[in-house]
Amino acid sequence: MADKHLRTDRVLRHVLVGPAIRLISRLDVEGGEFVPLNGAVIVAANHLSAMDGVVLPLAVGRPVTFLGKAEYFEMPGIKGKVVASFMERIGTIPVDRAGGRAAVLSLEAAQQALRDHRAFAIHPEGTRSPDGRLYRGKTGAARLALSTGSPVLPCGIIGTDRLHPVGNRLPRPAKVVVRFGPLIYPSSYAEGSMAVRSRVLTEDMMKAIATLSGQQLVDKFSPGPVRKSPRR
Repeated sequence: MADKHLRTDRVLRHVLVGPAIRLISRLDVEGGEFVPLNGAVIVAANHLSAMDGVVLPLAVGRPVTFLGKAEYFEMPGIKGKVVASFMERIGTIPVDRAGGRAAVLSLEAAQQALRDHRAFAIHPEGTRSPDGRLYRGKTGAARLALSTGSPVLPCGIIGTDRLHPVGNRLPRPAKVVVRFGPLIYPSSYAEGSMAVRSRVLTEDMMKAIATLSGQQLVDKFSPGPVRKSPRR
């Protein structure tokens, strides 16, 4: 799995996807000095567009593991097998958003990815912003950091909502900036229960993301993206 992910990442970043995305997005990466070249790290980013998952690995510059909807791995027929194989090759961990045992297994898979010294990316809001504001973060990323000792790399993504607006079938030219901030170390959050530590770490994480992205930070959970009719 790791070898497949590494090979696929190189092909996508350097041959198939990377050059095209860099061209139409004029991708600008700031704070690259904060990105660890190796070792476990949790990349915690805001979520504006489906293109975030394409742009973020280009900015990080190393293979990145994501959580992905379990439905991507369960589609029927030949197309379903192709999609599932691709998602596996790019390092996606399937997650059942209905919760239960499947969600626990996804968390365990994410923990294992970090123990394998991989970069793991997550959007603490849990879903795309419906209006460009930054919503309250869920504590999953913080719990991962606290349980594995992995540092959190705050990341602000700007412009992907214009690169690929909701409802558009294809991306369009738009300037994209990805900003990274100083690492947040879970060892600084040693007081209190896991619930208390994870919430405090999450709040600090979201403040850092807001500073990097320039978004207004909203003290409530996101209602999810607004659905729009597809446009060409």
